[in-house]
Amino acid sequence: MIAFLCGLVIQVDLGSCVVDVNGVGYLVAASTRTLAALPSPPEKARILVETVVREDAILLYGFSESAEREWFRLLTGVQGVGAKVALGILSALSASDLVAALTSADKASLMRAPGVGARLAERILTELRDKAGKMPGSKGGFSVPVMATPIGSIEADALMALAGLGFRRMEAAPVVRRIMEASGPDATLDTVLRDSLKDLAR
Repeated sequence: MIAFLCGLVIQVDLGSCVVDVNGVGYLVAASTRTLAALPSPPEKARILVETVVREDAILLYGFSESAEREWFRLLTGVQGVGAKVALGILSALSASDLVAALTSADKASLMRAPGVGARLAERILTELRDKAGKMPGSKGGFSVPVMATPIGSIEADALMALAGLGFRRMEAAPVVRRIMEASGPDATLDTVLRDSLKDLAR
């Protein structure tokens, strides 16, 4: 198995790149995030690789950081998430975005990725939510505690209302939670919404 490639990036296309290692050109599929991090051809680069062996082909998937490769492995373990869909998710969401989306049950963020519909997004949330806290959320890596939002609670209603106003759940959730904690038992939906909007509008 190939763990990484170190060579000249001689071509970058939509969804893939070609790396020349001692005269052999390797075609490597990658997320837009990884492709954007590569130097302009022809420059030397080191790319982490996940090797997938099929009956008809040996496929290479490249990553600029180990966190993204770990998420690729985890995502492709979900039924219905192939390598192409996993790269689409990693193109739409960074590692930290994924942690936030899973811990806050943000199905809409997952559905931004090509090939991810409502049913698949729900499956990803169900299968990976408990694992999100152990996954790296940035280059340095960190753990995020898994916190559920009870359905019908003021917090859930506030997040739903803010989503209707165009705010992404992963941005709104920490703001709402902070305001709920500051308000304590006196928190009402009206005050939480008002204060959240003030904070998010800054």
